[in-house]
Amino acid sequence: MRVFVAGGTGVLGRRLVPRLVDRGHQVTATTTSAAKLDSVERSGAEPIVMDGLDAVSVGEAVAAARPDVIVHQMTGISMAHAGKPDLKHFDRCSVPTVRLRTEGTDHLLAAAEATGVTHFVAQGYANWNGNREGGWVKTAEVPLDLHEGTAAHPAMAALRHVEDAVGGAGGAVMRYGAFYGPGATDDQLGQGFKEGLA
Repeated sequence: MRVFVAGGTGVLGRRLVPRLVDRGHQVTATTTSAAKLDSVERSGAEPIVMDGLDAVSVGEAVAAARPDVIVHQMTGISMAHAGKPDLKHFDRCSVPTVRLRTEGTDHLLAAAEATGVTHFVAQGYANWNGNREGGWVKTAEVPLDLHEGTAAHPAMAALRHVEDAVGGAGGAVMRYGAFYGPGATDDQLGQGFKEGLA
């Protein structure tokens, strides 16, 4: 398949892209930085610079790739986009990701519709934001806790937007949990989460 990975150089994207390539897919991976184009090429994918918050940039990138499926992995949690993580002010450091999960999702869905892409997979999140009613085990049908009235609400509302918009378009949203282990945890600590939790 021709797979378009939006956010192909992020924490998850840079692990997903080589696995897709290894399975024989033709992958186009986006980055916001021309400096990362070489790393995408080394992974075996076709690199493209794209601004997920610019509808024209997204439309042009998707049209050029002519994908069979779009995989939305865009977040703004890197130091380059959000600065040093500050968990005490989550509402501030989550702004880039909130925008990518609202505006960016809408741009990708519009590009999918314009180019006839019918398969769409997006990144969701369900870790500490699960619904607190009922038992411990939750299904994808159980709504997330939006944490209304807290600093986390905009980020939770953005996740709801992804689920509603992508689901409404016939796509799938994967609710990720916390990722840990070599690479994932190191990346988070390297971004300053350790200091943010202190």
